[in-house]
Amino acid sequence: MESSAAIEIAKHTLFSGGLILAIGTVTGFVAQKIKVPDIALFLIVGMAIGPAVLGLINIKSDSALYQIILLFGASYILFDGGASLQFDVLKKVWITIVVLATIGVLITAAVTAFAAHAALGVPWIVAMLLGAAIASTDPATLVPIFRQVNIRDRVAQTVMSESAFNDATGAIVTVGVLTVAMGTGEFSIAASLFDLLKQAVVGIVAGAVLGYLAALLIGHARWAFLAEYAPVVTLVAVIGAYFAADGLQASGFMAVFVFGIVIGNKDSFGFKMAPAEAQKLDEFVMTTAFIMRLFIFLLLGSQVDFHLMAQYWFGGVIVVVIFMLVARPAAVFLCALPDRRAKWSFNEMLFMCWTRETGVIPAALAGLLLGMKAPGAQIIASVTFIAILMTILIQAPTTKWLGKRLGLLEEK
Repeated sequence: MESSAAIEIAKHTLFSGGLILAIGTVTGFVAQKIKVPDIALFLIVGMAIGPAVLGLINIKSDSALYQIILLFGASYILFDGGASLQFDVLKKVWITIVVLATIGVLITAAVTAFAAHAALGVPWIVAMLLGAAIASTDPATLVPIFRQVNIRDRVAQTVMSESAFNDATGAIVTVGVLTVAMGTGEFSIAASLFDLLKQAVVGIVAGAVLGYLAALLIGHARWAFLAEYAPVVTLVAVIGAYFAADGLQASGFMAVFVFGIVIGNKDSFGFKMAPAEAQKLDEFVMTTAFIMRLFIFLLLGSQVDFHLMAQYWFGGVIVVVIFMLVARPAAVFLCALPDRRAKWSFNEMLFMCWTRETGVIPAALAGLLLGMKAPGAQIIASVTFIAILMTILIQAPTTKWLGKRLGLLEEK
């Protein structure tokens, strides 16, 4: 009987996976034809096939399958994004990246909290929880956009890098405020700063060490005995980097992103792959990243709770409009303008204000708050989903248009 039940679960999982792949492939094809980032269409189609509408897919957000897809998918997309960055560019903009990923998150959270307190009438502690939960940008959303839209290198690499690093800040601030809200302790700025520094250093070191080791095994003139297995090496190393950092209480996403940067810049360390092997690796990474994002965003769309959103939609939309048009622009201008080394132009900063989508990481934080029955968790989850829908469906499809209008689009 147990064996039969296990088989039925396996069949249902396999059927759901095949259906998602089929629907996602067609959706990706349509997105390519109408020239919009595919994640926006994935989200819409996910909402349509989810339990709230057609009911074709019903994978719970707290299921092991959903969490595996979320963890590995976001990790691999981050690795892909890191591999597209260049040391020469990062050297010129690293100050902006660091300030945006730390102080920028705090500015965004503070402005959003004020908006939530005023528009929704929630207590300050709930407003602060909401601001912290949605303050970070989402690398799983932004990396695919810049893979499909050719924006000026330094702008694209700054936005992608900052989105990879700021999830740690967002999580730490959220947990800190949650500690106070639940009455289980006091928020300590010193302890939070130390935790953030530790997560950053450990994540960077773990990603760099594994990245160098992987580059050695696939690109060294003498020791590259795994060169023809490079795609498998990347899979193992992405998982290894995530869990190495996570096991040391650091950001796994930061580790896989740094791992990707090292692999993408392996020539700088004297490692070089044969052209045929390099092409095989590129094709594998591109295909795997596409599969991961179709799974992530179709499933994310299927999780949208329309009933929950309907309860707070009016105030939620007001909060998200302020979040998009005031909070995030304030963070960009206050953090990027003082960086005299980068010398950002007004058009570049304006573009960075707009391209700051909310996605998987804030959704995970909102899910955490719901699971822990935090004060105002239902309101926070509702506004988080409104933010995800509005930023991805409004900002993502207009990225290329805005880049062209601001003179930042490049032909590659």
